Amino acid sequence: MTTQPYFAGIELGGTKAIAVLAEGNRIVDRYSIPTTTPDATLAALRTRLDAWHASNAFAALGIASFGPIQLAPAHRDFGHILATPKRGWTGATVAATLTERLDCPWAIDTDVNGAAFAEYRWGSGDGCNSLCYVTIGTGLGGGIVIEGRPVHGALHPEIGHLCLRRVGGDTFRGACLFHGDCIEGLVSGPALAARFGQDPATVADTHPVWQHVAADIAELCATILLTTAAERILFGGSVALSRSFLLPLIQALAINRLGGYLPFVNPCSVDQVIQLAGLGEQAGPLGAIALAQAASGHPLT
Repeated sequence: MTTQPYFAGIELGGTKAIAVLAEGNRIVDRYSIPTTTPDATLAALRTRLDAWHASNAFAALGIASFGPIQLAPAHRDFGHILATPKRGWTGATVAATLTERLDCPWAIDTDVNGAAFAEYRWGSGDGCNSLCYVTIGTGLGGGIVIEGRPVHGALHPEIGHLCLRRVGGDTFRGACLFHGDCIEGLVSGPALAARFGQDPATVADTHPVWQHVAADIAELCATILLTTAAERILFGGSVALSRSFLLPLIQALAINRLGGYLPFVNPCSVDQVIQLAGLGEQAGPLGAIALAQAASGHPLT
């Protein structure tokens, strides 16, 4: 049997950070810690990378980080976290801390772009040239892959901060510190807690506010499809995955929002265009591995 090279990946999330070691795209070791301060979190991750590199000499490292993060290599803040509500992390030197003295190729991107890349290669994006991965949990983020490459330009997609058309009768003002009722401020976990006035996990599926939540997510889907022409939108994250009744409702409402304008979105196709991500909780860690493989020039397996 042919032995695959080793790759290392870091998924740096706002709540927890995961380091993985993979043989090809098969994860063989995993290390998870809470995301606390930059110094403590990054030092612990770097220690684990050093140990793996000493014993397995991985071929490349991929870093999939929460954002916003500077991804332009020529920028003086390349690899730094930009202004973020995550206490203490604004200006954190993620890339430099994790890669200093590391004698192998490496790449950095957002956690959602990484997850989108993994879904494109090994998940529900199979057969697509373009897709958008949306995660709804503590926040809301979206990554876009077109022709096999994660998208970023002046910055990177910030889908969570789109301010969209609201459904009639919904008076919730939103919970985003920056924009109030952007889509993250409407349907992320903290936003739902504010909307319901309680832990959303304890709210019945029949609660009428879920109709507003589904309408907001459907509006997001319509906006993504109209602006990116993505062949597929894939949903991950705790909110999206925990309420199975939401997906068919979102699909039906998205068709209504589009008004028949996009011929590739119709009642017969919508369950292929808008669906759940296929890799589940593995999308983030495998996204970091996909970034590592791309950085090394190794064919993605």
